[in-house]
Amino acid sequence: MDDLVSGDAICGRTLSRADVEGLAIAPPPAHLIDCDLEAADLAGLDLSGWTFERCNLRHASLARATLEGSTWRACRGAFASFAHADLTDAVFAASDFNNVVMRGAILASVSFTGCKLTGADLTDAKAFDVRFDETLLVNAKLPRCSFREQTLHRLDFSGADLRKCDFRGAVFDNCSLREANMAGSRFEGADLRSADLGGLRLVDAALFRGATISGEQAARLLGELGLNVH
Repeated sequence: MDDLVSGDAICGRTLSRADVEGLAIAPPPAHLIDCDLEAADLAGLDLSGWTFERCNLRHASLARATLEGSTWRACRGAFASFAHADLTDAVFAASDFNNVVMRGAILASVSFTGCKLTGADLTDAKAFDVRFDETLLVNAKLPRCSFREQTLHRLDFSGADLRKCDFRGAVFDNCSLREANMAGSRFEGADLRSADLGGLRLVDAALFRGATISGEQAARLLGELGLNVH
């Protein structure tokens, strides 16, 4: 593929680790558009402030990389690894990072909007003020994450590992918690009235002590006792 440059952006290139290292030498931070970084080894590099737009990062390794203030728009990064990377203030938008690995990553003030994070692994991530909006988190691993006082808009946590998460005071706006593992999570003051609680059993109801649920949701729980609520 020919090397193309559009303004200050690098366009349509297939980039190796050596190429990226070369781009990282001189400021300003690079802006990559439609670049192919599939399976690239970018572990440990400092790519702070870089912008990745419509890039292919499938199976790429950014483990232990410094990615503060980076932007990821319309990227494809299935099975990419950000393990132990520093993603402080990073922005992810309209990107597909299914099965991404972010174990142990620093996720301070990170935002994900309109993303697909099915199967994502955020175990042991240092997550502070992480924001998700209209994002698929089906079967994602998010143990001990804090969503306290957040408004959660169109998040699909179906089948997710949400053990010991903090949802106190959170508002669930058209979200799904269907079949999620919520053992040890806290929901005091949460508003769950527009959440899909499918698969919830009466024995799990204690998890939602202090939360607000709808009459319809309460009726489903009581239905497990064989009671009909009218």
